[in-house]
Amino acid sequence: MSVPEWQTGIVTRIEEVTYNTRRYWITMPATEHFDFAPGQFVTLDLPIHEQRNKRWRSYSIASAPDGSNTVELVIVHLEGGLGTTYLFNEIKEGSELTIRGPQGIFTMPTDMHKDLYMICTGTGIAPFRSIVNYIHAHNTPHAHLHIIFGTRKREDVLYEEELRALSQKMERFHYHPVLSREEIDGFHNGYVHAVYQELCKDKPPANFMLCGWKVMIDEAKQRLQAMGYEKKDIHQELYG
Repeated sequence: MSVPEWQTGIVTRIEEVTYNTRRYWITMPATEHFDFAPGQFVTLDLPIHEQRNKRWRSYSIASAPDGSNTVELVIVHLEGGLGTTYLFNEIKEGSELTIRGPQGIFTMPTDMHKDLYMICTGTGIAPFRSIVNYIHAHNTPHAHLHIIFGTRKREDVLYEEELRALSQKMERFHYHPVLSREEIDGFHNGYVHAVYQELCKDKPPANFMLCGWKVMIDEAKQRLQAMGYEKKDIHQELYG
């Protein structure tokens, strides 16, 4: 599979969503239709290091493919992170970015007859938002879909209103937000692990997609295999 060429992207919109997270819309003028599979990522070449490969930062596409040449990224500012510090301090609406993509195999399963559990923390929700919106827009046949999204506090929750609305519109789509530092009605309290373990206690045939921090992914893989699921049922995209 050939690697996509680098091209120029224009930042057409920026939105603050939490104290340390922003949504960036990037349009690629040289491309009429930016086609990608839900779950794929793009790579940015940022002027933060002399060595080229140390300038590259990859982000999952948070928007669903819609035939346009614009993608949305959701990015958290990592303290001390060269890439996100540059994006937050230097990039404004109208700024140019060097971008390559789409890439990646962390995409919607071909077998949608099984239940799909999308387990994530923080901005790891990006590929799952893309997948669910794509399924909704195309009326793709599917079994039960679960997004289990973990974060610390209510103020850190991403896309809550949109995903709650989708869970009302879409048959068999279920949204499970989880807060580890607050107890609030309408949210699970604790960590994502307790939620999928309860949902899967009868071991339904399922695919699992894990996206987020390494600690969560490692623990989820261990727990799911201990429940009797096989490695081939579990797919991951590591952040950080």
